[in-house]
Amino acid sequence: MPRTIVITGATRGIGLVAVRELAHRHRDATFVLLARPESGAAAVTTLLDDGVRAEFVPVDLRSLSSVAEAARDVSERIRSGQLPPLGHLVLNAGAQLPSAMSRTTDGFEGTFAVNVLANHVLVRYLGPLVEPSNRIVITVSDTHFGDLQHNLGVMPGPQWRSPEKLARPGAFRAPTTTAAGRTAYSTSKLAAIYMVHSYAREFGTDGAGSHAGPAVIGFNPGLVPGTGLMRDAPLPMRLSMKYVLPALTVTPIASTQRDAGQWLADVVTGDTRAPSGSYVSRDREVWSSAESYDTERENELRDVADRLTAQWLSGR
Repeated sequence: MPRTIVITGATRGIGLVAVRELAHRHRDATFVLLARPESGAAAVTTLLDDGVRAEFVPVDLRSLSSVAEAARDVSERIRSGQLPPLGHLVLNAGAQLPSAMSRTTDGFEGTFAVNVLANHVLVRYLGPLVEPSNRIVITVSDTHFGDLQHNLGVMPGPQWRSPEKLARPGAFRAPTTTAAGRTAYSTSKLAAIYMVHSYAREFGTDGAGSHAGPAVIGFNPGLVPGTGLMRDAPLPMRLSMKYVLPALTVTPIASTQRDAGQWLADVVTGDTRAPSGSYVSRDREVWSSAESYDTERENELRDVADRLTAQWLSGR
């Protein structure tokens, strides 16, 4: 039966690889890319040329009004039958910014806005439409461990603050520095894992304890050189990602875009077996950091996310 697959972060890199892989497995699927107009149009043209049913809905993930408008558009078209039922929701887009002082039009810190709040708006609108046997997949990161084994000493570990503070510019020491921008990234990815756990509980059971909604999975692709994630990073880091780190893909440290996109597709389709609320690193379910299972932080973050996004969710 035809299904719609909604995906962010699919105009390049692992997201685009994943779409092609998913299209190969589900030839009757319609892919809706939530993307910026220029990149979305180019990616859809390429996919259509490949015989993939694809379209894009314009969105600026740093603007929650834009995110809500795109989500409403997709939701209404699915409910009205203009699009097939929603099979999977894949939230692959992410932002890593050169400081912790970026401010969105809504007044939020840019990294947190994209990696946490934009996803929250999309899950609130579209999550209830995902069929119970299917999946919501959110791309997270092993930077949330904050150790040498996972981060190679390149990324500082997360520094948890109250969610109200994390949502605003200047949450970390020396906020204009690159180090603060990296800390904002790793902290936002820890927050994203808390949200995966929260969504899994929300969609997991009904009042009688029966399975009621889609599985929610956090997916870590590992270090993947050559993606657009660090397009706003300082020039030396961008050059390193482009010319130095690709050599590491022949080692266990880094992954190719092809491999990471394949793994993402496997998580979406359930070929990688993992229960709702789990953390999949590359091609298998593993434990996320001990810090990521703090339920008090999780509940506080969820409450704050609901409150900060309330004005954009009122019409759903």
